[in-house]
Amino acid sequence: MDDYRKSVEDHIVESYRRDEEMMILVFAQWCVNNGLDPEALYLQAYPQQQGNEQLARALALTVPADESGFISDDTVLGVLSLYGNDDLAFVITEAVAARAQGERGQ
Repeated sequence: MDDYRKSVEDHIVESYRRDEEMMILVFAQWCVNNGLDPEALYLQAYPQQQGNEQLARALALTVPADESGFISDDTVLGVLSLYGNDDLAFVITEAVAARAQGERGQ
């Protein structure tokens, strides 16, 4: 039974890791789509995590905005909240507000 439990735990951990990587990719692609620097925004939220390897891997997988599907602000915020990334969600909320302010000023 211990081998089975270990196998299940390993599967859960691996599944969470893959999902977390997808969350980071959604964040990075949303940034690219909106002309924002994912690394700069990430560092605003987590200044102690400069050179984050997961973010670097996600950035390598992003595509130019014109080749990407649309990712709404609500989608990226929802995905971040699923993983408890409240600090990053706050930074994104500020970026969305700044974008809206810029659009109103035009």
